[in-house]
Amino acid sequence: MHNVKMTSVQKEELMTNQPLSGKTVVVTGSSSGIGRAIAERLGAAGAHVYLSGRTLEAMEASKAKIEAAGGKATPVIVNMRDVKQVQGLVEEAERATGHVDIMVNNAGVSYPGAIADADPEGWREMLETNILALLAGTQSAIRSMRKNKVEGHIVNISSVAAQRNDSGVYGSTKHAVNCISGTLRAELENDTIRVVTIMPGAIATNFARNFEPAVVQGIVKMAGIDVEVKKGERLPDELFDSLPAALRNTLGAPDDIANAVLYAVTQPITINVAEIVVRPPRQLAF
Repeated sequence: MHNVKMTSVQKEELMTNQPLSGKTVVVTGSSSGIGRAIAERLGAAGAHVYLSGRTLEAMEASKAKIEAAGGKATPVIVNMRDVKQVQGLVEEAERATGHVDIMVNNAGVSYPGAIADADPEGWREMLETNILALLAGTQSAIRSMRKNKVEGHIVNISSVAAQRNDSGVYGSTKHAVNCISGTLRAELENDTIRVVTIMPGAIATNFARNFEPAVVQGIVKMAGIDVEVKKGERLPDELFDSLPAALRNTLGAPDDIANAVLYAVTQPITINVAEIVVRPPRQLAF
C-alpha cells in the first residue's frame, strides 16, 4: 500500500469543509430539535458525534445523515436525570476515541405555568435535567479535556428566558446555566478550554410539547397542518418542516442555533465567544 499525501491545497480545502475533522463531540438531547440540528451540523463538519437522547430511531437517522456527510456518529440512549449515565456518556466517548473535544449541554425540559398551581415533580425534572445533568456532563468533560490536554469547548444551551426576572422555574434554571457558565469561564481561564453560552429565543421544536395545547394549536393552525395537539406528546416532524415563511419572523429554526455553535467552536482557542443570543425578529413570550 502507498501512503497518499495531501497537498497543501487539499489540506486547506479539508479544513474549510470539515473544520472539526478528528474531533470528538458529545451532544445531549440530540434526538430532536436543537440538539439534533447541532449534532448533524458538527458531524457534517467532520466530527465524531456522540448523540444522546431517548429516541433511538431519530438518532439512527441522524447517524446516517452525518456519515453521508463525511462525519461519524454513535447514538447512545441516556436518562439525563441519572448522573451516572451522564458521566458514563462522556467516559464512553473518551474511551472509544481517546479524547472529548466539545461538550454540548443541550438537553432541557420546560413545564410552564403558575408556581402556585404546579406539580413539584415538574420542578424536579427541570432542575435535574437543566442544571444537574449539565453540571455532571461538564465536570466529566473538563476532566477528560485536562487529562488529554485538548483545546476544548463547553457549550451550554441556555435561553433568552435567562434575561428576564419573571420567566418562572424554567427561566430560573437558565439563569443558573448562565451563572454556571460564567463561573466556569473564571475557573478555566488558565486552561485551553473555552465556555460558550448560547441563548435561543423561540425556536420551532418539540420543546413546546408541555405548553398549553391551545398555544401550540395556534401555531399548528398557522402552519396549515391538521394534527391534534396533546400536552406532553411529541409533535410531528412535518409540522416543523412545513412552517410557512410568514412564521419565520416569529419562530427560529434549529439550524440557526447549530450555525451559532459551529461558529463558536471553530474560533481559535485564543478567543472565547462567551455568549450568543439567537432569536427571531419578533419574539414570542411563553
